[in-house]
Amino acid sequence: MSANSFDARSTLQVGDESYEIFRLDKVEGSARLPYSLKVLLENLLRTEDGANITADHIRALGGWDSQAQPSQEIQFTPARVIMQDFTGVPCVVDLATMREAVKELGGDPAKINPLAPAELVIDHSVIADKFGTNDAFKQNVELEYGRNKERYQFLRWGQTAFDEFKVVPPGTGIVHQVNIEHLARTVMVRGGQAYPDTLVGTDSHTTMVNGLGVLGWGVGGIEAEAAMLGQPVSMLIPRVVGFKLTGELKPGTTATDLVLTITEMLRKHGVVGKFVEFYGEGVSATSLANRATIGNMSPEFGSTAAIFPIDDETLNYLRLTGRSVQQVALVEAYAKEQGLWLDPKAEPDFSEKLELDLSTVVPSIAGPKRPQDRIVLAEAAQQFAKDVLNYVEAPVAQTPAAAASVVDEASAESFPASDAPAYGHEENGAGAPQHGQGTGSVPSNPVQVTAPDGTTYELDHGAVTVAAITSCTNTSNPYVMVAAALVAKKAVEKGLTRKPWVKTTLAPGSKVVTDYFEKAGLTPYLDKVGFNLVGYGCTTCIGNSGPLPEEVSKAVNDHDLAVTSVLSGNRNFEGRINPDVKMNYLASPPLVVAYALAGSMKVDITREALGTDTDGNPVFLKDIWPSEAEVNDVVANAIGEDMFSKSYSDVFAGDAQWQSLPVPTGNTFEWDAESTYVRKPPYFDGMGMEPAPVEDIAGARVLAKLGDSVTTDHISPAGAIKADTPAGQYLTEHGVERRDFNSYGSRRGNHEVMIRGTFANIRLRNQIAPGTEGGYTRDFTQADAPVAFIYDASSNYIEQGIPLVVLAGKEYGSGSSRDWAAKGTALLGVKAVIAESYERIHRSNLIGMGVLPLQFPEGQSAESLGLTGEETFSFTGVTELNNGTTPRTVKVTTDTGVEFDAVVRIDTPGEADYYRNGGIMQYVLRSLIRK
Repeated sequence: MSANSFDARSTLQVGDESYEIFRLDKVEGSARLPYSLKVLLENLLRTEDGANITADHIRALGGWDSQAQPSQEIQFTPARVIMQDFTGVPCVVDLATMREAVKELGGDPAKINPLAPAELVIDHSVIADKFGTNDAFKQNVELEYGRNKERYQFLRWGQTAFDEFKVVPPGTGIVHQVNIEHLARTVMVRGGQAYPDTLVGTDSHTTMVNGLGVLGWGVGGIEAEAAMLGQPVSMLIPRVVGFKLTGELKPGTTATDLVLTITEMLRKHGVVGKFVEFYGEGVSATSLANRATIGNMSPEFGSTAAIFPIDDETLNYLRLTGRSVQQVALVEAYAKEQGLWLDPKAEPDFSEKLELDLSTVVPSIAGPKRPQDRIVLAEAAQQFAKDVLNYVEAPVAQTPAAAASVVDEASAESFPASDAPAYGHEENGAGAPQHGQGTGSVPSNPVQVTAPDGTTYELDHGAVTVAAITSCTNTSNPYVMVAAALVAKKAVEKGLTRKPWVKTTLAPGSKVVTDYFEKAGLTPYLDKVGFNLVGYGCTTCIGNSGPLPEEVSKAVNDHDLAVTSVLSGNRNFEGRINPDVKMNYLASPPLVVAYALAGSMKVDITREALGTDTDGNPVFLKDIWPSEAEVNDVVANAIGEDMFSKSYSDVFAGDAQWQSLPVPTGNTFEWDAESTYVRKPPYFDGMGMEPAPVEDIAGARVLAKLGDSVTTDHISPAGAIKADTPAGQYLTEHGVERRDFNSYGSRRGNHEVMIRGTFANIRLRNQIAPGTEGGYTRDFTQADAPVAFIYDASSNYIEQGIPLVVLAGKEYGSGSSRDWAAKGTALLGVKAVIAESYERIHRSNLIGMGVLPLQFPEGQSAESLGLTGEETFSFTGVTELNNGTTPRTVKVTTDTGVEFDAVVRIDTPGEADYYRNGGIMQYVLRSLIRK
């Protein structure tokens, strides 16, 4: 019950139903607030308890100073939690482990239970092994179940053991698309109350739901677990960037072009840790599908959220997707009553403002390794000619068990070939130039390849070897999906098809997509150009692209070709898409089809022919590009509410294969000592009711010294497990055949695999082990400090009681909201990280695992301070946390005489509590037992 200090409790009548609401207009200053802060204000009014959430907090938000730097902490209580399976499995593992820990400490295990709806969608596990055939989907699903049976059984146990926990089975769709099409409420109803739907999710692209007016963002799994258990999210009232939209998109431009333009603008402006809110008359001209695409890309431009207010477009989408008449009426009435309805002419009080005239957006792609590196489509071939020079230089020296590599001397970055099946995963980018500066002709290294049917073709640098229509970012958008299908139709009618070296895949985010393709008669054309259905899941966008055809992979690796992928996803970091592919480009679905037809990034598809028709005449992109009217006609006639109602009528039930899985029973899980997928983690081993005092750190050695833009994928890859790595060796020793290794992402329920996989990305460059690439360091516990695997060196340091530190550059921990990037770091014995700057989620996750995030003084770096990574470090002043305060800085000294004051990036009192307790899970566990 709310303390209701502002007398805000009221009633809203909608039709025959009456709801309790908390009126925002009872708080002085609320009317001028941006939409997103109004949602936070309602959250505080409703959850005011006089202790964690007080009248002063509410007044502080009502009196928000848009120009002030964030300083006021508030406690945000999300209405629900959403997860995908890569991050959800370790969440449920942790909850199962917490139940046992509570029992051991004399508490009630039943207290470990979600207190608000928690929904998990299994979407990350399907790999596009099979493609280009009519039964590819069926084969891939069978392989998925075969690989992941243990994980799926465990999730089915969780569904029965925990209240308020539901699982959407495999083969249904992608979490964020399922969220906007079905799970999102926009206005929540619970216990007779109506309030804004809010959430946190264990995936950075949770922000896709911002397009529906729902405030939510990605957090690490450990923070999501705390939220599930009733722990509010500690945060500072953020700065809010107003992004004004005017005008309308020109014909021929897509949502993808728009979002890549916005991503470039906001990355350049700087929005990390801020809310972005769209306003202006251009919002009304932006379809809900386009809004969702923009919201989805929020992590790519770095903001916490990227939200659109509620308006008629929101209501139309809710109706289309099968929400009830009463729910739609409630959303409209509530939004208008609370001042949450879009006024296109309003100018709320924003901290900063940007503006974009939609008519200035032009066709674009992004690459070759970051989403913010937009390239005008007409300049793509020219830019490729420059960028490829970063990928085709001379070989570097071999490292222990390292794959063959090439290096660009200018960027000091190398790119190894892979000896593993191409089940790669997420982001990368460790400090090299983002675009090449070279000039001159495009390097060429043509290789003759013989296909299994005996035909031959030539493969060269720039060949498009993966063309994937994938990711909820774009597959949720019927306009770009229909455009892609129409490009395929027109191509087939001209006699064109994909080039023989291109692996083409279609992986929609929900079954509705294939339903409207079928109804419009477009599926046969997609099939004929190779875009057969391979699965309903993230596939290539998450790195589950599957292996390239054997002859293509062999030619690429034998001749060190810099080949490319083109995908309709949200991330294109190095090492993410496929281990054989060095350069990755984001593009709209119709452009993905076009590049599959062209077969090479060297082709200027805006001017050069994609191929020849049946009469030998050249066919250009303009010849097969559909008009806006054609696309709109298909969307209008092929998509209806009945499709969504049918697809989601029994979404949690699953098919016969899901239902036939045996389900363990009981409130606590029976761990299988032989399992290589699900094991009890050590987080609570030896934990007492009182935390040990925080200590200064002395005698620490450097485990890794890293450059800029090191992502959570560098730190904790989710893709292929190579046989000659510690993780591969562990699985081999436990009787797992190499073909059954699966991926790091699928093994996140087993901490033994994940510790060994931390900092094991094939593209990671640890500067204290120069000339190496991958999971290597130097082991200073040994004479002459030899190069060793990071896991092996860590084991030696832990055995000798030596704490570890990581040095890093700017944007440390960007990318996915991957809790294992922090869990693995902590379990390797790292006590502190010193970076030039952090991405929000990873900094929070480090604190959640008891790792101290520090920042170099403004303008300083490891290089400017002369740090090589060979020093021994000490940190003093950390113990001030024992006094209930957080030091602004701590003194860092080294045995080489370097001294500096590192900024402590524990940003809120709540985060300080987590750190004092050794982590957020320990804090929550102790709090629950004391209740």
